[in-house]
Formats: sequence, structure tokens, C-alpha cells
Amino acid sequence: MAQRYRFGIEEFERVFQGVTGVELLDGEVYQMSPIGPKHAETVARLTARFAQALGEKARIWPQNPVRLPPGSEPQPDLALLRPKDYWEALPTPEDILLLVEVSESSLEYDRNIKLPLYAQAGIPEVWILDLGENRLHIFRHPKENLYTEHRILLPGEEARPLHFPGVRIPWP
Repeated sequence: MAQRYRFGIEEFERVFQGVTGVELLDGEVYQMSPIGPKHAETVARLTARFAQALGEKARIWPQNPVRLPPGSEPQPDLALLRPKDYWEALPTPEDILLLVEVSESSLEYDRNIKLPLYAQAGIPEVWILDLGENRLHIFRHPKENLYTEHRILLPGEEARPLHFPGVRIPWP
């Protein structure tokens, strides 16, 4: 009989070191969707826009892992972090100001699997950019493992990060 096996963060990092395209979510290993050109270009544009708008006010962390103890190490498409060096340890919820997921073929996965984990970890703001419908979903204010605010922006509307209210980010 096959048994299901759950990983801790340290064990996941040891076993899957150097393996790309996988992330740990609530103790389970998930294979990530391949990144296509539209997805890659969107992440590159958002990275450049955040860098231009924020300068040194935040660390921009594109397609890198973050630690969400006790059992998750997702790789959001983009994270805005408190400005400090992360040589010794990956960012944790206390470091994260905003996470962005770009969804071309992964909308249900991002909404139903990753978003609840982000809320549970207390991430203050998550953006999910739905490339299929060309909508930006903004989730804010986690409480009891869900986000109490959900806004949808349409093309032409600029997003304003919660931690940087005077900053306006055009999105693709």
C-alpha cells in the first residue's frame, strides 16, 4: 500500500535542492506550471515597474522562494520585501509586504491552494494577475485564514500597494 509523505521545510530543501519547478505547500510538493513567454514578460514588466517606483524602499524578489512555516515554501512570481539582505535565510512572513502571482494557466491553483496559505501566514497583501481575463485581483487584510478585502482592477486602472499608498503601479 502506498503511503503519502509530508515534508517539512528543511527536509524539502535538502531533498529538492537544485530541483526547479517545484514548491512546498502545506507539507506537499507541487510541480509548478511551465512559464510561457506572456507570463515571463509580465513578471519582467512588473519587476521593472516596482523597481522604478520603489527604488530602495523595498527588496524586489522575483520568482524566488519564501518560507511560510511550518510547512510551506512557495515561489511567488514576485515579492516585495522589507529592505534588508537575505544571505542567511529566506524571507518569512514578517519580511513580506506584498506577493504577486501571475496566472496564465494556474488561476485555480493560485486562488484555491496558495492564497489560503498566504492568508494563514498573515501576508498583508496578495495580487493575482489573471492573464486570461485581464483582471488584477487584489487581496488584503488577512483574518482567520482568509482575506477580508478583495478588489478587482480592470485594464487601465493603476494598482496601489498597501504599504506604499502614494505609489501607483500600472499593470499589463
